[in-house]
Amino acid sequence: MATTMPTLPDFRLETHFSKWEFKARYHMTASDAESISMRDLLAMATPQEREAFDGMWLGYTETFGAPDLRAVIAQTYVNQSASDILCFAGASEGIFAANNVILERDSHAIVVTPNYQSHETLPVAICEATGVPLDPDDGWSLDIDRVKAAIRPNTRLVTINFPHNPTGAILPLDRYMALIALCRTHGIYILHDEIFNGLGPTGTSHLPFVADLYERGLSLNVMSKSYGLPALRIGWIACQDAEILSKMERMKHYLSICNSGPSEQLAKIALQNRDKLLRRNCQIVDENLPKWDAFFARHPDLFDWRHPDGSCMAFPRYKGADGVEAFCRALVEDSGVLLLPGTIYRSELGPVPRDRFRIGFGRGGLDEGLAAMEAHIMRNKAS
Repeated sequence: MATTMPTLPDFRLETHFSKWEFKARYHMTASDAESISMRDLLAMATPQEREAFDGMWLGYTETFGAPDLRAVIAQTYVNQSASDILCFAGASEGIFAANNVILERDSHAIVVTPNYQSHETLPVAICEATGVPLDPDDGWSLDIDRVKAAIRPNTRLVTINFPHNPTGAILPLDRYMALIALCRTHGIYILHDEIFNGLGPTGTSHLPFVADLYERGLSLNVMSKSYGLPALRIGWIACQDAEILSKMERMKHYLSICNSGPSEQLAKIALQNRDKLLRRNCQIVDENLPKWDAFFARHPDLFDWRHPDGSCMAFPRYKGADGVEAFCRALVEDSGVLLLPGTIYRSELGPVPRDRFRIGFGRGGLDEGLAAMEAHIMRNKAS
């Protein structure tokens, strides 16, 4: 385990959201599905579950997570049991614990780029790391030979994220299996951020969970994204390696200690209605994607657009002379439309395309935001 607590840089995405997420009129870059109300979620509960929720004891819960919740989480996998599940206060706590338990100062990590910042910042703070870029000309896919070339004798961890944030790409199954085989040969752990699994256009083909396929695979998931319930702050890692789970549980003693008891019970109710929630959220994606198609078709001079493979976000290219940073800043300051410029996803481990921006299409209210974005563009073209 790392022996010194590193000083971490500002989290660019979260800093940007801290400034704008609740001020901008139109949040057009959200990576989560449309949330539901407490009333709607409790309406899905059985009478017994509702009584248990109303009468629950508000004391500490188990650090590993409530046993009944862990059992329900295990049922979302093919080969996991409750003992393979460790719950966290959101996915970020799981990312922190996994990196700090698996990596030591003399370790080496491999990270795909671009990525959610903590997947790079945390390993870099602990040890040496190598970035392997996803290829935008190959559907944002991962070259397994480049991963192989990056492996060192001390490589302990490979971190991947499919459906990918921010591009929505899903790795082809044959490359995924080749990556697992490669890591198995070298005894390398795979942390797979799978928080968008299950979300995308109807019919999306998602990858199998890594914990089901690989004895050193860590499957990271959370209620926030595909299920649209970020207020619950319930995440988890599924893993067959009992020693790693135990070490992460002890790391959690320094973090949240345990989860929110009411949130655990609400998460259990949601997961018992998993198919209903995912079907609803995928239908929102189905309704919203054609609206983005039409928008980008009207402005081929400004944007390059391709459908993502899954999730509720994509990473189109901006071709305007002002550059993506200025475009996104003017859009939010002048027209109240919030996007994420690709510079938020810059990497210390290698070049990342800087002419992209992230959009979201998992929430309602898209029409108003698109109208404001359209009006902004037309004003600028007229001036």
